[in-house]
Amino acid sequence: MSIHTPLCDLFGIEHPVLLAPMACVSGGALAAAVSQAGGLGLIGGGYGDADWLNREFDIAGDARIGVGFITWSLARQPHLLERVLERAPAALMFSFGEFKPFLSRIRQGKTKFIVQVQTLEQAREAVDAGVDAIVVQGSEAGGHGGARATMPFVPAVVDIAQGTPVIAAGGIADGRGLAAALALGAAGVLCGTGFFASNESLASDNSKRVAICSSGDDTERSSVFDMARGLDWPPDWNNRAMRNAFTRQWSGDIDGLAQNLSVEQARFDAARAADDTDIAAVIIGEAVDLIRAREPARVTLLRMIAQAEDRLLASATLVNK
Repeated sequence: MSIHTPLCDLFGIEHPVLLAPMACVSGGALAAAVSQAGGLGLIGGGYGDADWLNREFDIAGDARIGVGFITWSLARQPHLLERVLERAPAALMFSFGEFKPFLSRIRQGKTKFIVQVQTLEQAREAVDAGVDAIVVQGSEAGGHGGARATMPFVPAVVDIAQGTPVIAAGGIADGRGLAAALALGAAGVLCGTGFFASNESLASDNSKRVAICSSGDDTERSSVFDMARGLDWPPDWNNRAMRNAFTRQWSGDIDGLAQNLSVEQARFDAARAADDTDIAAVIIGEAVDLIRAREPARVTLLRMIAQAEDRLLASATLVNK
């Protein structure tokens, strides 16, 4: 018994599960572990660091993996695209920004091109451009995102996708979420939070501990951590992370944070270096409720598939013929 979708054929994978390219979390070891377990692991290229990318590719070894970038950041250093394409990744995923200037270069090779979207307008643009797959990101996701919730957004994009495989993201961290996404018409899922506390994850020990002990009720969307990190994110997107002392102090007083920014950035940097999660960010999604142990990524993925198979079979019994 197995779950086989067009996503499996597109990427040559056994299971329709992709690792979200979480910046500073999805490194070579985690990406390789997900790929070796039958999914597709994506390194979190984030804001672009050539040395970091080279190191993580080396750590991944011969595993067949991909890379994800923040598009508007890559546009400021397009040379990184050539560096990555030299590694012949299985896929490139772009999020948040204008992807079309990169499209012709990526199509010259065999790398599959994935675009993540947060609105129907973005989805139509991706379909018209002929990308290989579309990640439909709901607001439940950790990190940056838009305003649409996963449940209604996924089928709305499926209806306009014209056969382009749709990958559901946001609030999906176990097999029940995978089964639900497939029922909505998605060809698979992109999961970040579910792998955040994996043994192979680059998240700090204290961040993993916080994730295991927390609930989605403890997350919120704001821009305070972007300000603290000195990241000039466009205003259309904010960031879901765990609520902590820093957010409680500043989420309701953005002007105050701006007025004290140099002091608060120094305090934030010191906290990050000390792994002090009362101040430093734990960037994770609403599905954190479903993380209850540190374990190998392979265990997480295979449990997800087994649970999804059970749910899909059980759902079939609800239909009277």
